[in-house]
Amino acid sequence: MESVSLLQLQRLVASLVQRPETQNVWVTAELSDVAVRGGHCYMELLQKDDRGLQVAKARGVIWASLYPSIDSQFYAATGQRFASGLKVMLRVSASMHPVYGFSLVVSAVNPEYTLGDLLQRRREILERLKREGILNLNRELKWATPVPQRIAVISAAGAAGYGDFMNQLHTNPSHLRFVTRLFPAIMQGNSAPPSIIAALDQVAAEADQWDCVVIIRGGGATSDLQAFEDYDLAANVAQFPLPVVIGIGHERDITVLDYIANTRLKTPTAVAEWLIAQGESALTWLQNTGQRILQIASQRISGNKEQLAHAEGLLPVLAQGAVERSLTKLRKAAATLDSVSSRRIQPQLTRLQMIADSIPVSALRAIERQRQLLDSRAELLEALSPHATLARGYSITRVNGRAVTDASQVKPGEVLETTLANGTLRSVAE
Repeated sequence: MESVSLLQLQRLVASLVQRPETQNVWVTAELSDVAVRGGHCYMELLQKDDRGLQVAKARGVIWASLYPSIDSQFYAATGQRFASGLKVMLRVSASMHPVYGFSLVVSAVNPEYTLGDLLQRRREILERLKREGILNLNRELKWATPVPQRIAVISAAGAAGYGDFMNQLHTNPSHLRFVTRLFPAIMQGNSAPPSIIAALDQVAAEADQWDCVVIIRGGGATSDLQAFEDYDLAANVAQFPLPVVIGIGHERDITVLDYIANTRLKTPTAVAEWLIAQGESALTWLQNTGQRILQIASQRISGNKEQLAHAEGLLPVLAQGAVERSLTKLRKAAATLDSVSSRRIQPQLTRLQMIADSIPVSALRAIERQRQLLDSRAELLEALSPHATLARGYSITRVNGRAVTDASQVKPGEVLETTLANGTLRSVAE
């Protein structure tokens, strides 16, 4: 049985792989495990299906002779360095090395493809937020106070951007006082979105203690900002109950959060400067308002002094005139009262005198009529009295104090008492 050496086999494979049709071919792929060593850029090139499952993989390399120019070209166009997760279009040539095996040697890159992919992803997120009706919720949120002083900060503890923000904010020349508290979160990589969302939940739980929430991250590779191109994070920011202020990356960096946050600023220090400016603007307004109030008050006081002085001069003259007019009115009123009294009171006095004169005669007549009426009634009572009846020969018989009108009322042996006109008789019934 004939055999070949491993080297011979590798050379045979190389002759099959390194053919004209496999050289300088444009390939689209997703970057993974990007690393720069010895000036060379090594990477894994991946292809995934619609379900996200890996269907192809190959090693790629950009030799040190080309990497600086390719890297600078790519960064100038996209604002990003080569990093895992990016979708790229590369011009590659298939290579089979006896020791290092199969690889794709990169000779050029099309940044427009990557830029288009990033923009497409961002566009899809924004369109989804719009369909769900939440795109502009935080951006249109009204501030509870024109001067935010209670600031909830979401950033990485110890990060340079956070340090710059705090130093700028708390050493402001106007000596404005701010209350800040850090809600730490991971600000880079795949863990960043859920970490930032967790921090937002903590702030929301005590939303009444804060005027706004600030999300800040300092500069770095633009690829590090891919964490902020996340739908779940964007949806949370869009629906957050407090105004969200964004200060992420460099001046040229833009993420999807910049489109949905209430206020977008370029850097963490720019956020601090903006907060300070709000306070200084309020101070200026208060100072100007105070000056206007003082000016108006001074003018009013000056005018009132002049009016008082004028009134003081007129007061004696006005008082004398008022007294004389009042006395004249009183004299007229007294004369009128006297005249009216004479006309109205005299007839009443005459009437009262006539009534007084007629009272004795009327009283005597009334008394005589009452006396005659009493005499008449007395005679009638006398005629009808029991005594008068007895005087005419009649009597009254009683048993046990009861008058007897029927013989059946009396039992044999009972004592009868008979009353006559003069005297009383007692007898026993048989």
